[in-house]
Amino acid sequence: MNVIHCDVAVIGAGSAGLSAYRAARTAGKHAVLIEGGPYGTTCARVGCMPSKLLISAGEAAHAVHAAPAFGVHAGPVRIDGAAVMARVRSERDRFVGFVVDNIDQLPAEDRIRGYARFAAPGKLLVDEHTEVHAERIVIATGSSPVVPEEWAQAGPRVISSDAVFEWTDLPRSVAVIGTGVIGLELGQALHRLGVKVAFYARGNSIAQLSDPEALATATQVLKEELTMHFQTQVVSVKADGEELALTTRDLAGHEHCARFDYVLAAIGRTPNVKSLRLDLAGIERDRRGIPLYDRSTMQCGTSPVFIAGDANDELPLLPEAADQGRIAGHNAALFPDVQPGLRRTPLTIAFTDPQIATPGAGWRDLWHSHEGRFAVGAVSFADQGRSRVMLQNRGLLRVYGEYGSGRFLGAEMIGPRAEHIGHLLAWAAQAGMTVAAMLDMPFYHPVIEEGVRTALRHLAEELKHPPPELPAPCPDCTPGT
Repeated sequence: MNVIHCDVAVIGAGSAGLSAYRAARTAGKHAVLIEGGPYGTTCARVGCMPSKLLISAGEAAHAVHAAPAFGVHAGPVRIDGAAVMARVRSERDRFVGFVVDNIDQLPAEDRIRGYARFAAPGKLLVDEHTEVHAERIVIATGSSPVVPEEWAQAGPRVISSDAVFEWTDLPRSVAVIGTGVIGLELGQALHRLGVKVAFYARGNSIAQLSDPEALATATQVLKEELTMHFQTQVVSVKADGEELALTTRDLAGHEHCARFDYVLAAIGRTPNVKSLRLDLAGIERDRRGIPLYDRSTMQCGTSPVFIAGDANDELPLLPEAADQGRIAGHNAALFPDVQPGLRRTPLTIAFTDPQIATPGAGWRDLWHSHEGRFAVGAVSFADQGRSRVMLQNRGLLRVYGEYGSGRFLGAEMIGPRAEHIGHLLAWAAQAGMTVAAMLDMPFYHPVIEEGVRTALRHLAEELKHPPPELPAPCPDCTPGT
């Protein structure tokens, strides 16, 4: 058994783990990086980048279909599924290669291949070949897509999003179970590439939206293009020759059966912590087995153990993973002198069409932290000038401000160029800007951002009329802190 002593051991070489390792090394500590799976990060291999490649192909096909509305006629569209997937895999491999090359440049003695588990506080076993004694440990093991066992028994055509990027051609049909960000992005892209797609969801949710009016608009807009079954339960998935028979039950109790080439489970991801033997780590866990931690320091209780990225089940997003990893690695290096790190204003984006964004605090968060103390402004994109020019005039923006202070709190939206508007509003929220100050900023014409100004003007008027008796403010309920 090989024995290693180090200052900081990082379990996982994804976005959070790499950030943690570099932060610990920058602080002058001896750190090791332990990874049992493939190098390349979830984002590069099966997440952000390959999904955007597929979405871009879908957008290209959709642009040709939409062109006649402008008086432009391109002729019949031919989609070469094999060529689409060849580009997706090739570019995916290129992105993964960049990450692997960076890892290869790390000192060989700092890289340990294998799966780690706790043997005792401060002691890890890596497979059966290495024993690591670390004064501090960072858990950055990521997450895995959820595929219920009863569905998986139907065979290899029941897949998670990971498997989509290994296809060598486009299938004829796919059932997408779930209307979260991943399912919506992939399902709409496949639909636009000529695949028969149907969505099924147990509830009424759309991506990360919680504002009732934004959610209603998103449902209406997306159902104009996509086949979507809400409040529908999956009864069974059975192999039926070369297809899968999917039986579902609607809200009225009626069962329906449809056949698809694939069933894509997009019902969430689960943290990779079960095999870590956290019962031997000397840290507290919640009822799901996830370590309890301080989100400002990433420290698990008062222990020298820190957790970052998807493993803590907080916000499974690459920017969050990188920030959390940086904080965790830095504090692991400085332990016991642990300090709060920079947690940026939340920003979530779904690359659907129209795009969906939640910059700053969303509706649900504000009802917990600011009940009765926030106002709402809104704008529809139906008649917004630049949106109509581009034939992208669908969607709704809802913006939130705090009574009394006039401070901008956040927004939820579905609409054109939401990825850019989301950044603009997230920056305003993190800067603590008031709605009045935001309206003092320049707005060009004609641009989609003029819709933001319209919503902010509406919000400014609403803020002039606070409720007669405001609840007492909460000193620590600022969204995003």
